Amino acid sequence: MNAGDNPHPWISYGIAGVVILIVMAIRLRRAGVARPLKLGQLLIVPAVYAVLATVMFVTAPPTGLGWLLCVATLAIGAAAGWQRGRMIRIDVHPENHTLSATQSPFAVFFILALVLVRSGLRAALQGGEGGLLDAATLTDMLIAFALGLLAVQRLEMYLRARRLLAAARRA
Repeated sequence: MNAGDNPHPWISYGIAGVVILIVMAIRLRRAGVARPLKLGQLLIVPAVYAVLATVMFVTAPPTGLGWLLCVATLAIGAAAGWQRGRMIRIDVHPENHTLSATQSPFAVFFILALVLVRSGLRAALQGGEGGLLDAATLTDMLIAFALGLLAVQRLEMYLRARRLLAAARRA
């Protein structure tokens, strides 16, 4: 046996599982807490990630079918982002018109489901069951998915918060 061989691969899965459970427990505990929401800051994270994704796609572009898969996962990520954005409750303070956002516990489980899907894809790829996918294509797809998820989630929240704020100011 080589020193680099891992005789117990389940140990690494167990450690990753425990870390994920701890992170999800912390997020779930903070899920019902209202946090201040600044409209101008909502689009910063997607803009930064879009720049990073663009750099990734320009420096190491997908090949052939990889482009189609990236566009498909971008669309799936956008749909998931719209749904996740809708799960976040946005409130307007009636007196000073400040915004707050409260993440629902379901949104935390939604992220857990995405992590499990990603882990399943990774395990299938490592097991040689990836079919047409190689590691570079899977990475490109995950970048496209994350871009769609982040951008559209924040866009949905921005549009809804702006609409709620305008209605509160009219009232």
